[in-house]
Amino acid sequence: MVGIPRFYDEVDMRLSYVIWQEGVIPFVVVELLSPGTEKEDLGQFDSEKLPPESQEVAENGQIIQTQTEEKEKPPRKWQVYEQILHIPYYVVFSRYTNQLRVFKMAGGHYQELELNQSRVWMPELELGLGLWQGEFQGIERLWLRWHDTEGNWIPTEAEQERTEKAQALQQAEQEKQRAEQAESRLESLIQRLRESGIDPNTLLDDQS
Repeated sequence: MVGIPRFYDEVDMRLSYVIWQEGVIPFVVVELLSPGTEKEDLGQFDSEKLPPESQEVAENGQIIQTQTEEKEKPPRKWQVYEQILHIPYYVVFSRYTNQLRVFKMAGGHYQELELNQSRVWMPELELGLGLWQGEFQGIERLWLRWHDTEGNWIPTEAEQERTEKAQALQQAEQEKQRAEQAESRLESLIQRLRESGIDPNTLLDDQS
């Protein structure tokens, strides 16, 4: 989501998102595909071409018209995202087949985008989304992940924490090295003074 706080009411974690409460339509929707929900999630782009619910398929393959009771059914996800909310980007990912499909609103309808190395760039957000092979929360597999303009993956909180710790250790080590170098230079200066017949302690007494 773009343009809303990270936490709900700035207190609770967002376990769900209710548009009529938030008042902001998402710019991107990511749907995790499940077996049997392709028609719901992919609409006309579903690979399975099923007959309408008012038809049955006979054993010989012929379609038989049947009488169905007219019932008002709620719109499917695809219809909601495309025709009601007009969400600019719709992303569908199947963790069973590792297939990523991305659709963009164009002319009032979704058009499927061609991916580049399993990635898609969204210039309006200056963000990209793609498939990343790695370990997350102890599980090694392909994951959906955001990346920046340079193609670098946006770090997770755990990765960011490790990076900050590594940077802090590196900074501490550099400061230690600088202190050791300064001490070494001081000892070298004291040694040269003594070799020249000058007592360094005398210089300190004169300054005091």
